[in-house]
Amino acid sequence: MNRTIVPVVVSASVLALAACSTAADPGAGESSGGTTDLAASITQLDGYTDGTSAEAWQSMLDECSDETGVAIERQSLPTSQMMPTILRQASSRSMANLIFVDNPNVQQIAATGALAPLDSLGLSADGYPDGIAAAGSYDGSLYGLAPGVNALALFYNKDILADAGVEPPTTWDELRAAAAELTTGNTYGLSMALLPTEEGTWQFLPFFWGAGAELTDVGSDEAVEALTFVQGLFDDGSVSASALNWNQAEAGDQFTAGQAAMTITGSWSVANFDKAASVDYGIVPIPAADGSAAPVALGGEVGVISQADDAEMAAAAAVLECMTSPEHQTYWAEQHAYIPGQTAVAEEYGAATPTMQAFVDAVASARPRTDDLGEAYPTTSTALIEAVQNALTGQLSPADALNAAASSVSSGQ
Repeated sequence: MNRTIVPVVVSASVLALAACSTAADPGAGESSGGTTDLAASITQLDGYTDGTSAEAWQSMLDECSDETGVAIERQSLPTSQMMPTILRQASSRSMANLIFVDNPNVQQIAATGALAPLDSLGLSADGYPDGIAAAGSYDGSLYGLAPGVNALALFYNKDILADAGVEPPTTWDELRAAAAELTTGNTYGLSMALLPTEEGTWQFLPFFWGAGAELTDVGSDEAVEALTFVQGLFDDGSVSASALNWNQAEAGDQFTAGQAAMTITGSWSVANFDKAASVDYGIVPIPAADGSAAPVALGGEVGVISQADDAEMAAAAAVLECMTSPEHQTYWAEQHAYIPGQTAVAEEYGAATPTMQAFVDAVASARPRTDDLGEAYPTTSTALIEAVQNALTGQLSPADALNAAASSVSSGQ
């Protein structure tokens, strides 16, 4: 596979600083916990390649470059290429100085020894919920900070539900009954994305955790209960079989097109749905088996710093500190439909943006996918979504599919 890194050039006035041996504002280094002179420039890698997100991210980088006096050479990759590139570069110690990576990948990268602990650079997770801090930590040290996070919820078409006399579901029984009743003609009751990638695992986890299952035992009775419930939605015809190949954007498209009465998706979809202006929607938590709100997986990217010389690490820390400042957390939330990482900033944002309050509530208690497994999470995630696929395509029963996944995880395959 070709892995092309696309450089994004910051303003000429900023790049001109690269000719200097140190940045113009050494005081920024002191704000990041030390007196080390800052390198004049750093490299930064992210996965924001779509137009709106890329533009907003570039604006933040430009502002932080101005504030810190550090020139930033930006590189962007499609998300599918991020981890193969990062892990290859980690082995040769050639990673970008500052990388924004999907939070469940932090531990896998940190385990290579290629990352710098942020506490040694004067950064901390003060003000962040425990789950967000844990998502950026490995082996007792903090390695990543999030400018913004996201989570999943259940969106519903108010008009379709009102016409059918159906209330937004709050239990599994209500969800299954509503999805079946709302499936008519060309409209399915529910759309979701269960393709055989991390996106699929991410969408299945609210049901998995909502049944009381844990990733340390993917073959448990609770795990079987979760997969059996989701299988029931497919057996009822309430979810299109195409959901096994849809990504989250495609599942969302079904909702905006009126071909799904409900959909499971994340906070980022708010902007897309508002832009489409085709659906009057509401948002409620995904139900758990006991009728409470299901635990959802914490989403979003965190900034990590690669091991380098002191001046480069100090410069990267100064930029990361700027990118995670309250004003930039709020800006990124507004532009990218994320939730600010710090609790106080998120609460203020939710009060000012009622549409996003459901996600503010969700991320406050969202679970890091790596909490129990650390760098072993990707292996378990792959086995789990393979079990989901095997069950929903009729190749294996839920119990047999999950037992096979458990055996695969325990054997290290």
